[in-house]
Amino acid sequence: MDSPDIVDIGLSQMLLLVVDHNLDAELEVHLVGGFEDVSPNFLKSCTRSESDAKLEGYSYPLCAKIFETLCTRQEKFHIQTAFILGHNTRRDSEGNAFPIFNGLAVETSTGSVIPACFDGARCPDEIVRRIRVTASYEDSSWNGKLMDTYDTRTDQFRIASCCWTSQQRRFALTLRHLTDSEILLTCSTSPSAEGPDFVDNLRRQWEYLIKYPDWIETFPLKQPRVFERTSDGEWKRC
Repeated sequence: MDSPDIVDIGLSQMLLLVVDHNLDAELEVHLVGGFEDVSPNFLKSCTRSESDAKLEGYSYPLCAKIFETLCTRQEKFHIQTAFILGHNTRRDSEGNAFPIFNGLAVETSTGSVIPACFDGARCPDEIVRRIRVTASYEDSSWNGKLMDTYDTRTDQFRIASCCWTSQQRRFALTLRHLTDSEILLTCSTSPSAEGPDFVDNLRRQWEYLIKYPDWIETFPLKQPRVFERTSDGEWKRC
């Protein structure tokens, strides 16, 4: 989840996959990833209305909204892990904030949650999936929805279609000429905390959009892009 606006519908979407309408069931919750990407001193120096306006795109309002929604829903939630905000923040000698970790693995047989790094494990159609995330605001059919791609029941990646306009190509043509530091400052709310591949990933997205500006080339007839696992553990396009 990357915005407070998506929490209500996004949580309902997630629960449809795991809840059998038994409101007495207790659901374990693990919240991981958000960090103090804005200084606590900044929060103290603002009024509530000022901080709400200035914090758009940061972790605090998103985390607050998730807790608020969990408290107001009918289901019973047991928060097992809340490794977010100050608990998931480290700072360098210059005071720049970084997440301690931003990935996890769950051992489903035991329920154990383990910090994890997924360097190099991009899974199929990585660039198309990245473009969907950044361009989906132009497609009203995705308003308030989470972009779920992996189907646990069939062991398939099903990348549903997403529309975008020629504006994405114009953005790409403009932004690709920026320097690496300019891209970080322009395209990230936390430039100092981005991984080493952040700029390269954006450049690869822009090159794709310049080459394929019409979304219909990527999703003919609005059909999903489906991948199945091969016997050697790789993915092949269906």
